[in-house]
Amino acid sequence: MKNKQMGMPVAAVITADIVNSTASVATMGKKLVTQLSAVLKNHTFEFYRGDSFQAYAGDPLAALKLSFQLRATAKRLSDIYDVRISIGIGKVTAPVRSLRTANSEAFVLSGRMFDQLKDDQRLWIQSANANANIAFRVIANFSDYILKRLTSKQAEVVVELLKEQTQTQISKKLKREQSTINKHARSAGWPEMEKLLYEYNQVITQFNLA
Repeated sequence: MKNKQMGMPVAAVITADIVNSTASVATMGKKLVTQLSAVLKNHTFEFYRGDSFQAYAGDPLAALKLSFQLRATAKRLSDIYDVRISIGIGKVTAPVRSLRTANSEAFVLSGRMFDQLKDDQRLWIQSANANANIAFRVIANFSDYILKRLTSKQAEVVVELLKEQTQTQISKKLKREQSTINKHARSAGWPEMEKLLYEYNQVITQFNLA
């Protein structure tokens, strides 16, 4: 999207890898890559080294929700899985034709911060705005705290909620009682996830990052 203040295109880039991919049998690992690819189908993305990938998320407003979808999808398949993600928000100075050779600000920020993730960190958000990054750090840390603890049953419900499905619709799709769906949603921290997505969008808007 266009940053009105800067007059330059601003976008979000995701750099990521699958946690515990080596602990799975080959068929499970392939299934997870297939499912993550389905989440990314509307974006330009590329897997490399088997369990690492990069995605051009485009609109910064969509990047955190996309990250939630990726992590919930991994945990839905098995409790042992997760995805480490670094979101870079910045200028993109040329059309993105190849992720391997892209070196615009958003790509650099995403890749650099991914390399600096600590062992216990699985989500980071970085922009070129120092003040926005203070808020992003809080949002990322709280989001990480919630997402790390998702069980596969909770993640299954969260995946559907992130698709903006109602609990009634999810109940019918998963063939479970609506009370069970509600229980999983609340224990997963879905109300808090909604607040984090809202606050993230507020930061993007306030600092004119989209």
